[in-house]
Amino acid sequence: MPSNPTIDTLLVPEKTIATAKGDGPALDVSGAASRVFLLTLDITNIIEQQSLDVSIFGSADGAVWPAKPIIAFPQKFYRGQHPLLLDLTGSREVKFIRAHWDVHRWGRGTETPMFEFNIAIREVPPDILKEAAAEAKALA
Repeated sequence: MPSNPTIDTLLVPEKTIATAKGDGPALDVSGAASRVFLLTLDITNIIEQQSLDVSIFGSADGAVWPAKPIIAFPQKFYRGQHPLLLDLTGSREVKFIRAHWDVHRWGRGTETPMFEFNIAIREVPPDILKEAAAEAKALA
């Protein structure tokens, strides 16, 4: 068993409604054993003719955030679950992460975009990473 508790929580709370750009709360990832995370963007409700852009930013102190994200989901238009692997092993200075989103709307009807979504974050345990690396090496 790992000595540190694994991270398995929500980076963006369930039923978050985005009608304009915004930021989720900061999450402390400094105690993570593997520094590799599976992020799952779950879009649960939408209106037509709009897009959602979600980026993940990293910070050393949780107060100062750089202008450039460390990773981003591909642009989304529909409901569904969308996984993304976040590897912070080469970014030891990142102790906090948070999500940022932008929404865009076009076409007829209301001009205000609306997405209901959440983002789950789950740490990938070190033993699973070692097993995957060994399998990849064996296949090479």
